[in-house]
Amino acid sequence: MSKPTAARVQSIDLLRGVVMVIMALDHVRDYFHADAFLYAPTDLEQTSVAVFLTRWITHYCAPVFVFLAGTSAWFIHQRKSTKDTSLFLLKRGLWLVVVECLIISFGWLFNPEYPRIGLQVIWAIGVSMIALSALVHLPLRWVAVVGAVLVFGHNALDDIHWENGLWYMLHDRGSVELFGRYFFFAYPVLPWIGTMALGYAFGALYAKGYTPEVRRRLLLRLGLAATVLFLAVRFLNEYGDPRSWAVHGTASFTVLSFLNLTKYPPSLLYLLMTLGPAILFLAWSEKVKGWFADALIVFGRVPFFFYVLHIYLIHVLAMLAAQLTGFGWETMILDRPVWFSEELVGYGFSLPIVYLVWIGLVLALYPLCVWFDKLKSNNRQWWWLSYL
Repeated sequence: MSKPTAARVQSIDLLRGVVMVIMALDHVRDYFHADAFLYAPTDLEQTSVAVFLTRWITHYCAPVFVFLAGTSAWFIHQRKSTKDTSLFLLKRGLWLVVVECLIISFGWLFNPEYPRIGLQVIWAIGVSMIALSALVHLPLRWVAVVGAVLVFGHNALDDIHWENGLWYMLHDRGSVELFGRYFFFAYPVLPWIGTMALGYAFGALYAKGYTPEVRRRLLLRLGLAATVLFLAVRFLNEYGDPRSWAVHGTASFTVLSFLNLTKYPPSLLYLLMTLGPAILFLAWSEKVKGWFADALIVFGRVPFFFYVLHIYLIHVLAMLAAQLTGFGWETMILDRPVWFSEELVGYGFSLPIVYLVWIGLVLALYPLCVWFDKLKSNNRQWWWLSYL
């Protein structure tokens, strides 16, 4: 089979770059926004429209990241045999689980004792890759069926709750104590495995048999169908998310209630709400040109590098901010997520300052991402770069 063209890959890299940059906004908010230590940004009893939407727009990041990881696996399969693809996904998945436990968890806390291991999006991608390493041996249509069953059906399990580590890993958030440390399953993996499987099947739209015009029409139909299905099922308020919407005192908060969906684990409606517009973006972006798109593509070509680097830089900047505002840098040595740190109540800045820090962070990381992108492009013989 023919390799996909660079232009097709660029549209995917552009979308990935967009969500990586948006993701950084949420993490800057976690460490810099004064209200982050007082209430959850989606708590409709306390939040504002601006704070809610600052959090809500970042909901697109994890689903798109996982979905496109599946699509990237499809591209890999076009260059490698099924056996080699399966082995690559297995090794990369295991590597990502190790990275989550040792590198990412340390970046969030800066605590060398590792009191808490948060199993978050990198963990979910790793486990999903391990599952996909088995699924790639199936015909493509069956991979799509498995993905659809998990995404559309997992909310039927919402009323099942077991205090069991395996169930926390699959569908319920929870923590278990192992080796004197708490492992918190922030991203139960069943729907994420389904999302990656659907992303893998989605990759077939980029095969040689589809002209750009045909693919664009299919992407438009698929994206619109997912978005309309989200609106219809959400309006019925019966299935697809454990959190119902309700009419509030103002129209704006009624809309926020409608959009206030469950991420942990990602509900069917959450995935439809995010992936539908993302697919529409792909339909629109194939012919996008210009310096701004080129800059975002750079981030999309080195997402793992950007992800790890931005966590560490945000945390270092937060230590500096805490020191300069009288809280002391040591308050940023954490034993739990920063937003649960009661000693930081009173620390932080306004939302406009958060946005300024975010913009500065992205600009600071851009030249490093350009350097690493060139390093990968010019040294394809270094096999280990494919894991970064």
